[in-house]
Amino acid sequence: MSGRDSGLEAAWYSGASWLWLLRPVEALFRIASGLRRSLYRAGMLKAYRPPVPVLVVGNITVGGTGKTPVVIALVEALAARGLRPGVVSRGYGGDADNYPHVLTANSTAQQCGDEPLLIYRRTGVPCVVDPNRPRAVKRLLRTFPIDLVISDDGLQHYALQRDMEIAVVDAGRRFGNGFCLPAGPLREPVSRLGTVDFVLHRGSDDAGQGVSYQPASWINLVTGQSREVDCFGAREDIIAMAGIGQPQQFFAMLDALGLRYEARTFADHHQYSRADFQDCADRTILMTEKDAVKCEALAGPDAWYLRIDALLPPTLVEAAANLASADRSTR
Repeated sequence: MSGRDSGLEAAWYSGASWLWLLRPVEALFRIASGLRRSLYRAGMLKAYRPPVPVLVVGNITVGGTGKTPVVIALVEALAARGLRPGVVSRGYGGDADNYPHVLTANSTAQQCGDEPLLIYRRTGVPCVVDPNRPRAVKRLLRTFPIDLVISDDGLQHYALQRDMEIAVVDAGRRFGNGFCLPAGPLREPVSRLGTVDFVLHRGSDDAGQGVSYQPASWINLVTGQSREVDCFGAREDIIAMAGIGQPQQFFAMLDALGLRYEARTFADHHQYSRADFQDCADRTILMTEKDAVKCEALAGPDAWYLRIDALLPPTLVEAAANLASADRSTR
């Protein structure tokens, strides 16, 4: 169990009674977040309106819900239709010398964060990282020909106006105890979902709202070699590493593939070092794609990441494509 899955987060999802002591603070958080959103909606706080449509993929809970695979799948679907999407992100975990940071082939996770680097390497579309999302969008549009801006996370960043909102919800964990921070995992009340355009339920089979994650192949971190997902069989020399928001999701995929492994978990966005691999000699290492972008020079020649594909509802892809196409036809 990672540090973030223990302690407070574990209490949120186990219904710990002592969290009621934090309800007065939670009430203040609800009031402050609701007031902030109302001020933006009323125009009393300034929000940037880009000249192209903006689509936000986010969530209302703290922790991972599978947003990044959704962004990747959406980018790939739009690009396949001849559209030109671009991505902006806060770049959590990164510390670039200057912002905005335009991702290039030389960008590292230490500069831009692991999730933006994963999106850029997987899709090849323009990506810009900046804690100030309006500034990131301005740089993106100034540098590249873009039909649609996709914001990776940022549902609560109202300084950037948007044309479509997608909220990703974990169908298993859902909303924990239903409280807002710090008494629960919610960034905004559950009622916020009633205002978004699409709610995607991770792990659901619903044709209109479900999003599933399909293992595609194993990719070697050093050589880029691809192998079938069932290639490792029943070997017992495997170490499986995960430093993501919900590592159990990765391990569940390995279980479904019939693998035997030693599980090692780290905190989300963990900054790997050689010490994390010092006892891994002569063993096969399996990890997530998000972890892999930080471990190419650390894990050794027998390290592999699992490439996964998010399967999106066709209605969502159509809506996003129509949004971008309609805007492009008017320019």
